[in-house]
Amino acid sequence: MTDKIALTPKTHTTPPARFSHGVKKGNILQVAGQVGFLPAEDGRPPAPAGPGLREQMLQTLANVQAILEEGGAGWDDVMMVRVYLTEVDHFAEMNEIYDAYFREQGLTGPPAARTTVYVGLPAGLLIEIDALAVLG
Repeated sequence: MTDKIALTPKTHTTPPARFSHGVKKGNILQVAGQVGFLPAEDGRPPAPAGPGLREQMLQTLANVQAILEEGGAGWDDVMMVRVYLTEVDHFAEMNEIYDAYFREQGLTGPPAARTTVYVGLPAGLLIEIDALAVLG
């Protein structure tokens, strides 16, 4: 049986509760829900990348990618993405940003499956994303 390995990239702070930013077991890598916090630096408290959806979403995707890379994966390995939005009105903009981001990544295979739901997040946060990857 393979060990379960917790993943915390250098860009991330220690989680605020008992969970891991990412967990890898065998060829499965689960990325916990990530928000658009800027990378951890010098003990400053986490802060969103900006007030708008675009800034927060691009940072959120970068945070997910950092965990994927920490676990030896990339976007081509992702099978499922879940997007959590706080505002129904952000759906169209989120789709535009999402499509442009993955075009820029130059992915060659079929896109990951995706679910989008509407949730409440802490004040100032507009989006959260998690991902499930299967390696090799």
